[in-house]
Amino acid sequence: MAGEAIRIIGLDPGLRHAGWGIIDSTGNSLSHVADGVVAADPELPLAERLLFIHAELTRIIQEFHPGEAAIEETFVSKDARASLKLGQARGVAILAPAAAGIPLAEYAPNQIKKSVVGVGHAQKEQIHHMVRVLLPKARPHSPDAADALAIAICHAHHRTSRLRLRA
Repeated sequence: MAGEAIRIIGLDPGLRHAGWGIIDSTGNSLSHVADGVVAADPELPLAERLLFIHAELTRIIQEFHPGEAAIEETFVSKDARASLKLGQARGVAILAPAAAGIPLAEYAPNQIKKSVVGVGHAQKEQIHHMVRVLLPKARPHSPDAADALAIAICHAHHRTSRLRLRA
């Protein structure tokens, strides 16, 4: 299990900017494949933005053929409307790999930070710095893409224990 190569897509959902990052994981070795952001036009109606995000994530999945996916668990903000809209974008992000038959893992924000930086309350700058250290060829051009790569890295670190639990 440890020596098999697996391609992982990390997803950082959002209505305006949905980050995605793809890595290859072989044992303890990680390599950057691609990353980016799906930017939906904020002037579009909500349903059209969600459809756009889904279509783009589906296209990315078809292009890069990840074998596993990971996403950040929802955190609840004080703004209920914002949380609800983020939940809708997250649902669309979950649907894209599910429709392709790709297993999806979910991670708490603190678990992602701890996996990448070593502490659960790391700042965004620390996360982005460690993403560049762990994936030297990665140069994400947005915080959303860097966060998505961090989610993929977290999954790479935890996937073998998750597979053992399923068995």
